[in-house]
Amino acid sequence: MIVKFSVKNYRGFAERIEWDLSHPSNYEFNSFAIKDGIIKNGIIYGPNGSGKTNLGLAMFDIVNHLTQKWKKPDYYSNFVYAGNQNNPVDFAYTFRFETKIVDYSYSKNQQGALISESLSVNNKNIFSRKEDSFTIDEDSFTMDESIKNNLKKNANNVSVVNFLLTSYPLTEDHYLIQLQKFVNTMLWFRSLDSREFMGLETNVYVLDEYIIKHNLVEDFSNFLKSVSDLDFTFVTPDPNDKRLFCYINGSSILFDKIISTGTNSLMLLYFWIKKMDQASFVFIDEFDAFYHFKLSYEVCKRLFALDCQVFTSSHNTYLMTNDLLRPDCNFILNNNKIKPLNDCTDKELRFGHNIEKLFRGDTFKV
Repeated sequence: MIVKFSVKNYRGFAERIEWDLSHPSNYEFNSFAIKDGIIKNGIIYGPNGSGKTNLGLAMFDIVNHLTQKWKKPDYYSNFVYAGNQNNPVDFAYTFRFETKIVDYSYSKNQQGALISESLSVNNKNIFSRKEDSFTIDEDSFTMDESIKNNLKKNANNVSVVNFLLTSYPLTEDHYLIQLQKFVNTMLWFRSLDSREFMGLETNVYVLDEYIIKHNLVEDFSNFLKSVSDLDFTFVTPDPNDKRLFCYINGSSILFDKIISTGTNSLMLLYFWIKKMDQASFVFIDEFDAFYHFKLSYEVCKRLFALDCQVFTSSHNTYLMTNDLLRPDCNFILNNNKIKPLNDCTDKELRFGHNIEKLFRGDTFKV
């Protein structure tokens, strides 16, 4: 699980911003949102331009250099904070894999090339590479001086993590294998003017074709009914069909031609939910931009029932309720800080409090 993340000099974050998931409060309700003492589910709120999208994108930078999964094509456009173009972007992650706490940090230049990298496990430094220097724990990885010198110079900016993963035989429970598996199954996506995603998959799918090919037409229909009360009767497709049709007053019509923007967004969500049993960490940017507020609530219930860490960003304060989550799982991002509601007020928050009303009343200060 991701325990903590920080970034500095990235896009709109001129100063270091840290998101700490390691300190849940002692609320006794909605305990599903906490797993092994780490916050598993949450929603991020904040004014327009506060950095909700940028925070999610920054967290998934690690996918770009440790995996071969799908990457956002324009990710490195406007990568460095505009007012500090000459300094690197600094990333730091803390993961927990069973009893192992893995701290991984690195820096990149404005082209996205690695310029420094370090990793420690349970506070023991495993390796550190900076400009013109490289050290590694010999008890962990025995290495010839020639290889050390190459990693020290590292003209092609190879990740030391990837080098160790491909050069040494490691056991399945080794922290680098666990890190690799986790990062390989991280997923970020959104559906606004266009659909974009990073991580988890290496291919782009046509959703109609995916649903037909995997015999999910009836399941998809049931999903739409259960979360949004939309009742579609689909034409039974042939195995080689690539488009979904549904019946309207006895006539068949192409599904894509009649659905709303919100239903189209639900179709994408359905596709990813089918994949999320493989996911480790999911961030959905403005997941409910086209949803009715009650639909957003139903979708959140389904997402937060998954076993992986799932976080979303939203402007929909209808979701800011103790019936869905809890104060330590609702975050406010503003002024280069992100904090849970319970850390934004001296007031003791309880289950019976209407936290949306308190939020609208300007109770919470970041």
